[in-house]
Amino acid sequence: MAERRNAAQRRPWFTPGVGGIGTASFLSDVGHEVPTSLLPSFVTATLGAPAAALGLIEGISEGLAGAGRFVGGALADDPRRRRTVAVGGYSATAVLSALIGTATSVVQVGVLRGAAWAARGLRVPARNALLADVVPAHAYGRAYGFERTMDNLGAIGGPLLALGLVSMFSVRTAILISVIPGLMAAAAIVYAIRQARVPKLAGRRRLRFQVRPVLRGQLGRVMAGFTAFEVGNVAATLLILRATDVLTPGRGVDTATQIAIGLYVVYNIAATIMSFPAGGISDRLGHRGPLLVTAAGVAAFSVAYLLFAVSGPVILLLGIAFVLAGIGIGCVETAEHAAVAAIAPPDIRGSTFGVLATVQAIGNVAASTAAGLLYTVASPTLAFAYLAAWMIIALLTLAWAAYGAQGRVD
Repeated sequence: MAERRNAAQRRPWFTPGVGGIGTASFLSDVGHEVPTSLLPSFVTATLGAPAAALGLIEGISEGLAGAGRFVGGALADDPRRRRTVAVGGYSATAVLSALIGTATSVVQVGVLRGAAWAARGLRVPARNALLADVVPAHAYGRAYGFERTMDNLGAIGGPLLALGLVSMFSVRTAILISVIPGLMAAAAIVYAIRQARVPKLAGRRRLRFQVRPVLRGQLGRVMAGFTAFEVGNVAATLLILRATDVLTPGRGVDTATQIAIGLYVVYNIAATIMSFPAGGISDRLGHRGPLLVTAAGVAAFSVAYLLFAVSGPVILLLGIAFVLAGIGIGCVETAEHAAVAAIAPPDIRGSTFGVLATVQAIGNVAASTAAGLLYTVASPTLAFAYLAAWMIIALLTLAWAAYGAQGRVD
């Protein structure tokens, strides 16, 4: 048994399949971040619609993405379906997002954006389950950390590509060109699947939405901890707003906005840099590693939120808060996926990833809505104290989940 375990641990974790999935995440983010970055100006300036229309489009799209993640989880339980859904999801997201450049009305933009985001949601559980298929169990942390790093790099590169394209072409043309990296992402997923050599099954599993098994036992306790975190995981736009508000009185709106955006870039850089080391640490800590790394990320968030609650117009303190939040999300996103891959039984792994992705989507909406209301009707201090309280609840729940956690040998 020991010799077999040692042999498994000597297997290389960076397989062609892992590289292909990471490349797909990078290229896909580059592709869909172009229309995302240009959507506000396209809807308001080009089509002449009010800002409320943009908010409605984004709200509906995020809702469809959440529904897509839940359905995608059930589809991803079947190894054959998960491959089909992954390729189809990446391809559809690329084409539908790029077609926004041909839209002549807000309704058309809404339909295309919503359909693209539904396809994007469908593919998420399939991609995450595929990654568990192509990497040995002892390296889940590094594999998911690599995928998150590539995803974050794409989120940085996409807006930069959008700026470059707009400087050379029209907004419509720039959005249309975004189909190229998107389709390259689909090709990368096809490559990863071919390299994975996942056993082909003779039959096709009946489609089942398996939620109850995900919420039982050790896995259920882990999901409870993740849910508590996601309910306090506010959208980064609120962090940018807080920085802008505290800096405006002394520096003016324009300068404060520029500094806040710069701090947001620092947040993304911190998340990118932290994702892969967090995965490596998770692997070295053994079967409790993913939960411990998640807890470390939650703790970083709790300190960041407390700094946002009490910070004045001190750029250094704001910068520390943004860095801590970036470190937190880099740790948590990586470790959550590694934990699901390690703990969930293979036959419901897709469903578990689907439930996790749904919790992430709904939790983000709940956190942003509640904190936004507190920010407006009470005070920013109370809003961030509320978020910090959820981080404390998440830490306690994760400690409960980690107690008696058992590793699973594949």
